[in-house]
Amino acid sequence: MTTRPTDTAEHGRHWWREVGPGQWKAMAAAWIGYLLDGFDFVLITLVLTEIADDFRLSTATAASLVSGAFVTRWLGGAVLGAMADRHGRRAAMIASILLYSLGTFACGFAWGYTSLFVARLVIGLGMAGEYGASVTYVLESWPVRWRNRASGFIISGYAGGTVLAAELYAWVVPRWGWRWMFWIGVLPVLVALWMRRSLPEAGDWQRQIGAARTGEERPHPFRPLFTGRIRPWVNAALAATASVALFCVFTPVGTGFVPGLSVVAAGCLVAFAAQLGGRRGGLLYVALMVTVFCAFLYSWPIQALLPTYLKTGLGYTAGQVGDVMFCAGFGTMAGCWLAGFVGDRFGTRRAYAGTLLASLALVFPVFAVRDSLPALGVLLFGLLALSQGISGILPKYLAGHFPTATRAASLGFVYNAGALGGAVAPVLGAHLAEGMHLGRALAVLTFGLTLVVIVLVGGDVPRRLGRLVDRKASGDHLVPEAGGAEASAAGPSGGSGEASADVA
Repeated sequence: MTTRPTDTAEHGRHWWREVGPGQWKAMAAAWIGYLLDGFDFVLITLVLTEIADDFRLSTATAASLVSGAFVTRWLGGAVLGAMADRHGRRAAMIASILLYSLGTFACGFAWGYTSLFVARLVIGLGMAGEYGASVTYVLESWPVRWRNRASGFIISGYAGGTVLAAELYAWVVPRWGWRWMFWIGVLPVLVALWMRRSLPEAGDWQRQIGAARTGEERPHPFRPLFTGRIRPWVNAALAATASVALFCVFTPVGTGFVPGLSVVAAGCLVAFAAQLGGRRGGLLYVALMVTVFCAFLYSWPIQALLPTYLKTGLGYTAGQVGDVMFCAGFGTMAGCWLAGFVGDRFGTRRAYAGTLLASLALVFPVFAVRDSLPALGVLLFGLLALSQGISGILPKYLAGHFPTATRAASLGFVYNAGALGGAVAPVLGAHLAEGMHLGRALAVLTFGLTLVVIVLVGGDVPRRLGRLVDRKASGDHLVPEAGGAEASAAGPSGGSGEASADVA
């Protein structure tokens, strides 16, 4: 039954009443996991100079520790996502945060570059699994009507982690040293594990897969990779090649061969995407992977190089840089919250593309400010709220392309393979800065790639490409058509405009 607009307005004013205590607890447990994700990313960059001094590392070698997690993210997203599809979202959530906490704690005990790099590899596995398992768990647990809101809330935890890390750094490291930052970072993990142990299974997964009849086979998302006699060996070789290539790209080992190694790694990941998607979905998987890659390319130059620009381009002190980064972090967090509400009101794609379009008006003004710290803080708050905050509904956008049976594995692989754009973005920004001012390079890169993402998402390019080979492809698996059996089981769905906005 389709809900009337007047009913929608009434529900919108009291939407929290439709979210039960268990669903809020699920959100809290997942939000803490994302807080740790943001905390760790900023943490390694904050203590990099202290680590380099202790272990006597060159700048290039120390910087490879930041990128170390990217070597294993694609693998962790796929493997833990497959675990979530087969054994349940809750089990994969617990496994991912255990891996994450083990890697974080081990960083504090590292005795040299190699041991710290290995710990970063473990963190990469856990970070990737956290995204796929936690996002699918929360989205499948919350009412259909408010799933953009759920997506925005959970991703805001990342921005909260960056703010927390920046504040703790100035207090902890001068007193106790850099190792304590990693040990302190484990404490919230214990809280998250305690909360997750008593959570019920995600509603959509439990209804469609967990409650299957005895003897009925559960999903095996990796089955296409192991059919036949030759394919398993070929895919094992592809996995090894991709891992070695990425290791060489993100460490000094591959110096001089980075372009060629990058092409090799990309080819391996595209081959996996084509196989996981199959004959009908392979093109969709590759298109979504490219979309995520471009999304990271437009957002991460500012995330990674903004402190450098503030110090070298504007001559700001460490305290002033901290103030600006504080405004930027809260801008991203506020944008994630805003994205959820706007997405539920206008539809995921329309909200995503429209908000990014509005952000373009602030890109060049941000890098035109020179002498006014308050003006720069306000402009950055607005830019990051509109451009990076909208990524709060990126999980909802991606997850809607996949059915429940393969959602976590597909989302985990597509997102974390595309996330390699986050490692490429700072390098690309630095190369552009060789021919122009760093601020202008960041503005050009951000503006141009934001336009690309607007076209990809707003024009529904991945789904349109997917329909070239599968004309019967579903519109949005997370928002079933009103009146269907799945819609009735999942909860209220009419009136948000999401189904009509994203299916069209």
